[in-house]
Amino acid sequence: MASPTAPGGINQPDPSWQTQSQQMPLLVRRCGAWAVEISLIAASALVPFSIGALVNKETQTVPLNSSVAAASETVARTLGIPMRDRSPRVAPLTNLFWSGALLAPAVLAAWQLFLLARTGQTLPKRWFGVKVVTASGTPPGFGQVLIRESLGRWGVPLGVAYGIWRLTGAFPDLIILGGLSGLAVLADGAFALRYKRQSGHDRLANTLVVSGRSNPQSANPVKSQEWTEEDAQIAALVLTPETDMKENPSLWNWIRQHPGATLVIVTLGSAGLILTLFVGTLIYTQSQANMRDSRQRNDELFVALVSKLSPTSPSGASGRRSAILALGAVEDSRAVPLLADLLAQEDNRAMLDAIQQALVSSGPKALPDLQRLNQALSNDLDSLRFGGKAPERELAAARQRTVQRAIGKILTVYSSQLNGADLSRTDLAQSPAGPGQFTLVLNKVDLSGIKLKNANLTNASLQGTRFYGTGEDRRPGTFDDWISDLSAANFEGVNLTGASLNSAVMNRTTFVRAVMNKANLSSGNLNSANFSSAILIGANLQQAMLKNAIFTGADIGSANLSGADLSGARLGKVKAQGTQLSLTNLSNSEWQGADLSGADLSGANLQKADLTSTKLANANLKDARLQDVNLRNADVSSVDFRGANLAGANFQGAVFVGKAASDQFIQSSAGSKSGRFQGVDFAEAENLDKTQIAYICLQGGIHPKCPQKN
Repeated sequence: MASPTAPGGINQPDPSWQTQSQQMPLLVRRCGAWAVEISLIAASALVPFSIGALVNKETQTVPLNSSVAAASETVARTLGIPMRDRSPRVAPLTNLFWSGALLAPAVLAAWQLFLLARTGQTLPKRWFGVKVVTASGTPPGFGQVLIRESLGRWGVPLGVAYGIWRLTGAFPDLIILGGLSGLAVLADGAFALRYKRQSGHDRLANTLVVSGRSNPQSANPVKSQEWTEEDAQIAALVLTPETDMKENPSLWNWIRQHPGATLVIVTLGSAGLILTLFVGTLIYTQSQANMRDSRQRNDELFVALVSKLSPTSPSGASGRRSAILALGAVEDSRAVPLLADLLAQEDNRAMLDAIQQALVSSGPKALPDLQRLNQALSNDLDSLRFGGKAPERELAAARQRTVQRAIGKILTVYSSQLNGADLSRTDLAQSPAGPGQFTLVLNKVDLSGIKLKNANLTNASLQGTRFYGTGEDRRPGTFDDWISDLSAANFEGVNLTGASLNSAVMNRTTFVRAVMNKANLSSGNLNSANFSSAILIGANLQQAMLKNAIFTGADIGSANLSGADLSGARLGKVKAQGTQLSLTNLSNSEWQGADLSGADLSGANLQKADLTSTKLANANLKDARLQDVNLRNADVSSVDFRGANLAGANFQGAVFVGKAASDQFIQSSAGSKSGRFQGVDFAEAENLDKTQIAYICLQGGIHPKCPQKN
């Protein structure tokens, strides 16, 4: 059908689609426009975010854009979402796309609000033929649009839903929050059932939603709209009762009608204001005077104590020791730095012990100065090892021991109060016997939220120590959780039996020869961590990030690594008898010579993994992804392969049956079937010899060379 032609010869679009749209109920069109508006905003954020995530694979990284980081932290804090990495690094191109994901929805929303304020229609509203107008039929202004959209449509419903969610036991379940938000939005829209064409946000902003398409038969829609507005004004003028024509009450009119009462109110108010200012001034002046007196007394006390610190002081050694101990209890910001300076210069062993006690009395506020002094003394000891005299080395070692013991005692005494304490690059390693002998012992201490990045805790005892806390809301898995940062720290030989390290950041951390039996490392960030020769019997590593981690020679027997990411990990000669590895990502991992007897690998991803010479006897590989896996010379006797994908798997030299029966199973006409090969497709497996194929066929497996059943 040809399009209608205007008198000037210009083809006009066929308005039939507009007529069909007009036939749809207004409520349906209104809901459709709302859905498209939300979809456009969501797409403007999700598309660049997804692209940024896909390109975030470059080796060269930069810090995440500060605006994006602040926005993500705000969202996480509001919704109680835990953040494992507070200082992420991303690819430069990812920064660009994620910045766009933050900016695009704001620009699109602002543009749509501008159109709504000026014309009463966003683009989706125009497409669906609906329009927002005021009571007089005019488009709403910016004020009404802001009230309608920011406060009425989203602010009140989502605020009510969020309040219910936070004040009840539903927090931090985001599914429940989504359900409550949906109910609140539906309740807002349900107002339209009671008030014709006005939902809750329309009532709040005093707006209406009407059909926005002009009558095609109207010769002049603008003129028609003008007459409609004029008729509405005339009707309002004629139908307004006389009582409404009276002067509206206002504050100024009331003042004119009640001058006496106004004078009394003003007089009393002025007197009250003057009295309030007078009393407030007196209180402020007195408080300032008290603060000056207190500061002066503190200064006098500090000066008096400092005067006794000199070795030539008349008070002698006992007075000097008393002054040092008193400095630990003084509420003066200069006390702790002074004590740290004294410790760095002191050569009297008895005074070193006094300084240590004073620093411990100062509490966690002494940790930054002790950290700096620890690093300086470590450098001194390193330099003295190559040419320093023995007395100098012994004195430096004694000072370092004093600092280490002070740090250890503060961590013990002020357990559970150390969230945010920074001991990065601190040397707390075990020292050899002698004047510098030291071993850090922090058993069953709460170190939640502490920072030990690049710290050295070699051979420390941390049995039952907690490195994770639930935060102020006392709920696990939320934004305010106290998560420790142990990145690149040295825990070589440390005893972490029963320690709580869940959710901690431990990327590139060294756990060589560490004892971690029954330790909780679930959901931890352990990428590139080194567990060589460590003992993790019964440890919990569920959902842990262990990309490129090293477990060479480790014992992870009966450990739980379900759902963990071990892609690219090295696990050569590891002992993993009975280990839980279901649904674990083990792609490209290396297991040469490992013992996985009885391990549960159901649903695991072992694509391109190297299982050369591994022991897999009685292991569970149901539904595992074994594409291109290397099982050369592996012991796969009694392995459950049902549902596994074996395309490209290399079985060269693999042992399918125990040695006792290896020469006899084919001759046995009534060979027993375990059912673990039943229906397993070995057609695309590689390097299977005749004996292996015969056993596969006997056990009910599928292979092109199996004899056909009649």
